[in-house]
Amino acid sequence: MHGASSVPQEYVATINKYGGALKDSIGIPEEQLRRAAASAVCKINIDSDGRLAMTAAIREVMATKPGEFDPRKYIGPARDELKKLYSHKTVNVLGSAGKA
Repeated sequence: MHGASSVPQEYVATINKYGGALKDSIGIPEEQLRRAAASAVCKINIDSDGRLAMTAAIREVMATKPGEFDPRKYIGPARDELKKLYSHKTVNVLGSAGKA
């Protein structure tokens, strides 16, 4: 499935709160992704969700700590948010935990 990101609204809200301009951003409901995964769909693309997670975390650090210029200080939280998102998708949405 191409273009199957669910576009988590909490990330959209964080991005917009800290200077972003994502308007009318919506995605595929997670319940539909669960049904697709259970129906033997082998590949579900969720790249936009990952980009939203990272962008939201980076924007928040940049806005709340404007003097920060060390990439490790904003990439670290972005990476942590990305791990959290993919863990949720793997376990709770796609049902692919433990199948690698």
